[in-house]
Amino acid sequence: MNCKCKALTVAMAMAFSGGVYAQTDYPNRPIRMLVPNAPGSSVDTLSRIIGNKLTEVIGQQVVIDNRAGAGGIIGMEIAKSALPDGYTLISATTAASTVAVLLQKNPSFDPLKDFDYVTQFAVTANILAVHPAQPVKSVRELIDHAKNQQGKLNMASAGSGSQSHLSGAYFLSVANMPSLHVPYKGGGPSVAAVVAGEVHWTITPAPAIMSQVNAGRVRAIGHSLPTRSALMGNIPPIAETLPGFDYSGWQGFFLPKGTPRAIQERLRAAVIKTAHSPDVVKALGAQATEVVTGTPEEFRKVVQASLVNNAKVIKAIGLTAN
Repeated sequence: MNCKCKALTVAMAMAFSGGVYAQTDYPNRPIRMLVPNAPGSSVDTLSRIIGNKLTEVIGQQVVIDNRAGAGGIIGMEIAKSALPDGYTLISATTAASTVAVLLQKNPSFDPLKDFDYVTQFAVTANILAVHPAQPVKSVRELIDHAKNQQGKLNMASAGSGSQSHLSGAYFLSVANMPSLHVPYKGGGPSVAAVVAGEVHWTITPAPAIMSQVNAGRVRAIGHSLPTRSALMGNIPPIAETLPGFDYSGWQGFFLPKGTPRAIQERLRAAVIKTAHSPDVVKALGAQATEVVTGTPEEFRKVVQASLVNNAKVIKAIGLTAN
């Protein structure tokens, strides 16, 4: 064997051994959890609950990196371009991963092709809530009151294309109810606006608002699951007033495309263990959120179904791509 061949063989062996070592040694530094939403949003709240426990389970610090804007598009574009080395974990959601794509004329990412799937970890209901000063204590009373006010009631959302925007627009369409949409920059600010009385009502993911509901700062009058749920306490489903109403969200984790399989499996096992730990189940339950995990293939089917269902909702309420 000549010198050039020997050098190439040694280089290949070193690269291979280094790659294997990097995977078997994983993780050996902090992991970034990229959240395409603002601090205080439902996505941020659930991500932090999971991230804090995942730090213990996986043995390295999980650092939250909020990259909000454009309905989640900015964060998802950053995620798509991240190195596939296992040190960027993407908090994927209904709005940022599917709605944002459907509202772009020329989508900048494809949730089915541009990422590797880890697992789903949660299903979240949307909570319909009003400022306590409003003279309504039920879904029917809100609809009647809004009609009597002839469109003077305002609806807060976390921004155009957010889960709260679509669920709110869908609710208005089904209820045939007039209300002005007021978009805010994230779930935290939109809920704060209802608490402050700047706007009259919102329908937003449970983790963004349950603490305010429990504190009595807003009044919850309905939720978006199709039937009653123990996680919701005495809050009734909107479907009891508007039959067939069902619009909830999911959350899970993606990785940049091309992440080594061994690292994907290591993270999947750690996330599933984290999500089903008693303290995380309890913490998510306090946010009216159910733990749901599964295989990457099962998660992919959830995303595919979400694309189909949200396309129908977007068409039904007349939203157009930008």
